[in-house]
Amino acid sequence: MELAGLFLSSFLAATLLPGGSEAVLFALVKLHPEQATTAFILATVGNTLGGMTTYGMARLLPEKKLPQKSAVVARHGAPILILAWAPIVGDALCAAAGWLRLPWLQCALWMALGKGLRYGVVMAGAGAF
Repeated sequence: MELAGLFLSSFLAATLLPGGSEAVLFALVKLHPEQATTAFILATVGNTLGGMTTYGMARLLPEKKLPQKSAVVARHGAPILILAWAPIVGDALCAAAGWLRLPWLQCALWMALGKGLRYGVVMAGAGAF
C-alpha cells in the first residue's frame, strides 16, 4: 500500500498539482530500507509518467505561433527535459515539449534521467546508497 501511495504521489507531483513526492520517498526508505530499490524505481517511473501526461495533454493543443517562452525548448530539444524535475519550470518544459511535438521517446528518456537523478539525491540523503 505504501509503494502504491509513493507511485501516486510521484505521478501527481509531476502534473500541475502540487506535491512533495521527495518527502514521501525519503520517509518510505527510512521506514523500509529493504524497499529502497523498488521505491526509487516507482518514484522515477511515476514522476516520468506524470510529466509525460502533461506532455500528452499539451500535444493535443492546436499548433499556433511559437510563444517566446517555448523558443528555449525548441532550441534545445528533448535534452532540456533533464530539467523537468525542477519546481514550476519543469511542468512548463513538459508542456512546451508536447506542444512543439518533440519526439515522445526522447522526451521520456531525458525526463526519466533528470527525475531519476533527483530521486537518487533523495535516496542518498536517506542513507539508501
